[in-house]
Amino acid sequence: MARLLILLISLSALAAGASAQAQGPAPQPGQVLAAGTVPDEATKAGVLARLRELYGEERVVDQISVGQVATPANWNGYVGKLLSPELKQISRGQLRIDGTTVSLRGEVASEAQRQKIASAAAASLNPTYTVNNGLRVASADQGVLDSALANRTVEFESGKAALTPAGRAILDEMIRAMQKVKGRKVEIIGHTDNVGLPATNHGLSQARAEAVKTYLASRGINGDLLTASGQGADRPVAGNDTAEGRARNRRIEFRIAQ
Repeated sequence: MARLLILLISLSALAAGASAQAQGPAPQPGQVLAAGTVPDEATKAGVLARLRELYGEERVVDQISVGQVATPANWNGYVGKLLSPELKQISRGQLRIDGTTVSLRGEVASEAQRQKIASAAAASLNPTYTVNNGLRVASADQGVLDSALANRTVEFESGKAALTPAGRAILDEMIRAMQKVKGRKVEIIGHTDNVGLPATNHGLSQARAEAVKTYLASRGINGDLLTASGQGADRPVAGNDTAEGRARNRRIEFRIAQ
């Protein structure tokens, strides 16, 4: 199986970050990041050509590496089919192709669109492929939370779940935003970089999410409407090969629960 191919796009199309294997600078807003490992230069060239056709050459950032990985039969052709114009309907998301497993994450405008994109992806593949539909319907309330956070990082003391003064200041702003979406359930999701053991990172991300939940509840937000979870280093938004990228990956997300 191919070890990993991740395609990540920021701005109004696919969005998120790079894999732990990505090389080079982290993507900037408006850029399309292609990262992961493919078996040969021809595969790499094909993926990049298709992305440039879809999004424009100036937006595509190449972080794909070539390595000794095996691929299923006709894998290149199936990848080409997955890189379709429908991907541009997804925001704040990620397409991950790992051998015969395809995962879609991100936000779309409606439930019908959510089902259509995943169904089209499955229809373009043979039955040996699995499509995990992690797409979700966006809401105006989510935009309120996103605007309040404004891509900033809720800071904690190094290696701990204790909020810094700067982290608490951001949460105070998030409280005002949550008061505007009163009555909606909010998921607090903790993330880390890839430094350290996976189990340790997962525990730390969970503890930090819990710390945020406790802080918000102590300031008047209904704790029954808050859930906390940790993702460890599994969902990076930047490359872990630079200090800047690792800092961006150590973050808290606020998501309106569907």
